[in-house]
Amino acid sequence: MAKKNENEETLSPSFKLSDLQFSTKGIGFIIMALAFTGMGMFMWNMSRDMSAMTASVVNMGKDVHTMAKDMTGMAGRMETMAQSMVQGQASMGKDFRIVRIGMQNMTHHMHRMSNDMHELNVNISDMASKINGMSINMAQMNQSMANMNASMGLMGNDINKFSNPIRMMPFSR
Repeated sequence: MAKKNENEETLSPSFKLSDLQFSTKGIGFIIMALAFTGMGMFMWNMSRDMSAMTASVVNMGKDVHTMAKDMTGMAGRMETMAQSMVQGQASMGKDFRIVRIGMQNMTHHMHRMSNDMHELNVNISDMASKINGMSINMAQMNQSMANMNASMGLMGNDINKFSNPIRMMPFSR
């Protein structure tokens, strides 16, 4: 029956001071367990967030490294482009020098051609004046030939008179 009394004591509605201390300790223990559980969950979430943040920082570092490699490559390509531009400008300078020399030669040749055209014009003018003089001489020669023809006709008439002496006698007719 002693066990029965012990059960009866716990089931009885009367509270003892020792029971109150136990329940305060129990509540304290529960609060402490909840606090540790909350702190554990907080620490677990914080460690998970820190892990994700660390992974992000690692990825960011990789991105920065990749970007640095890209920038280094781009700097090399820009240096190559600058060298190509310098070489292109040097080549263009040589080409423009050749064009300038060609233009100077062409200008010199055009000047000589202009002088030659002027001399040709002078020669044509001289030839035209000589042709004009020749035309005047031809006209004079034509006149002289006409006078000679007239003289030849008179001479022919006189020769005919001499070849037929009867005709030369004025009263023989």
